[in-house]
Amino acid sequence: VGTGRGALEGVLIKNAESLEIMEKVDTLVIDKTGTLTEGKPKLVSVTINSDHSQKLDEAQVLGWIAGLEKYSEHPLATAIMQGAKDKNIATIAVSDFESVTGMGVTGNIAGQSLAFGNLKLMQQQGISEHQSAKDFFDQADALRTEGQTVMLFAVDGEPAALIGVADPIKASTTDAIAQLHKQGITVVMLTGDNATTAHAVAAKLDIDRVEADVLPEQKAKIVKELQAAGKIVAMAGDGINDAPALAQAQVGIAMGTGTDVAMESAGVTLVKGDLRGIVKAIILSRATMKNIRQNLFFAFIYNALGVPVAAGVLYPFFGILLSPMIAAAAMSFSSVSVIVNALRLKKQKLS
Repeated sequence: VGTGRGALEGVLIKNAESLEIMEKVDTLVIDKTGTLTEGKPKLVSVTINSDHSQKLDEAQVLGWIAGLEKYSEHPLATAIMQGAKDKNIATIAVSDFESVTGMGVTGNIAGQSLAFGNLKLMQQQGISEHQSAKDFFDQADALRTEGQTVMLFAVDGEPAALIGVADPIKASTTDAIAQLHKQGITVVMLTGDNATTAHAVAAKLDIDRVEADVLPEQKAKIVKELQAAGKIVAMAGDGINDAPALAQAQVGIAMGTGTDVAMESAGVTLVKGDLRGIVKAIILSRATMKNIRQNLFFAFIYNALGVPVAAGVLYPFFGILLSPMIAAAAMSFSSVSVIVNALRLKKQKLS
């Protein structure tokens, strides 16, 4: 079932089953990056650890980090690469590059070990136990309360810098969340961001529940937990790592601005990536299912009244038989009633 114009423009519904289930959805799980936000983060802050034994500067740090992120396709990596380019900082070649899923990246430059990612990576590398780590890493919370995603950088096992990246919230997101609440939908935000950053974003958008520090493989697990609690779940996401959760949810909703894998895993695609399309799809689903029930009633009542009369149930008592012409007219009127009622959906308001 697809749409290309009118009030539902920009929403593609892949099959009738997805449209039917949308009526029952009571919980919407949304990935943050690229779904609630534009998915185009920008480098906004670089905080150097003045206590590092090498006395590093911003240009050196950004050059190393850009070298690490050169091999990554993550939106945050793109933001850092662009930030370094805007500052005319050359990318430094890195050896022994390794990507640690859900944590960050590591590598070496001129015999120095580098680690760049979240606190979990710092803990894995033993960096969080360094004497100066706690006080310096605690500074990240101040940036996170501003909605920045803060990544940690370490050189030779010492905390070296905090890199703040901000991803603007889509202009349509606030309105979309408000409309979803009006439809009685509980909104759950999933993100790999730190809890402080996640809650800062959620507070701006009035989101009901936040799941932060979520690894890619945990997204489908969270959807399963909600389903086990009796929720009818729709999942909205745009990335490759969202695909398992999109497939697990009763209805998967992909951003048309996202990856092909996500769209293939979903039953609904928002061609323009506008979350208000979800509200339209829910309203359409509820109106369609209500219309179907009305049509079934019309078909049933005509047959329930007409068939017994045509069979002669009333003849022994009243001498009444149903003329074939009247029966044919009644059946035709039944079909016309169903069609006219179905056509009312064209005038359904979707906002």
